[in-house]
Amino acid sequence: MGLLTPTVALKNVTDITPGLLRELGCDAILLDVDNTLAPPTEKTPYEGAQKWIDEIKANGFHVVICSNNFRKRILPFSKSVGLDCVAMSLKPLPFGFVRAKNKLHEKPKSVVVVGDQIYTDVLGANLAGMKSILLQPRSFEPGITIKIRRAMEKNIRKKLYK
Repeated sequence: MGLLTPTVALKNVTDITPGLLRELGCDAILLDVDNTLAPPTEKTPYEGAQKWIDEIKANGFHVVICSNNFRKRILPFSKSVGLDCVAMSLKPLPFGFVRAKNKLHEKPKSVVVVGDQIYTDVLGANLAGMKSILLQPRSFEPGITIKIRRAMEKNIRKKLYK
């Protein structure tokens, strides 16, 4: 498997089931926020995301938010959905993934990273020795760097979502 290849590619976070997580051998999830759980800059999650978080936790999975965004954005959001967080995680570098994994007391092979970006979430998960679930972005993001990353992802996504 290449560094830019996710373990699984799905449409939305709510498509991830406890059965799939068990099949992957995962006990813990590191979740991105923007375009994964909520629209960028929004304070409330996408419809169904909170119910999904509650169900996943009720099924015994450990969950923590791992985001490149600032603490002032991530901490209030994580508290509102009942999760711990690691902000400014510097994805795709493995440092934030390791900090988040350590909060959950898990081994890398039992952790899955869930996010919407190949060059941060998937690459970082693979570098950290973790599994990954790539989601389709649900909201527009205006920044130039995200536009460049989305353009670079286009051909990879075409192959994944056939």
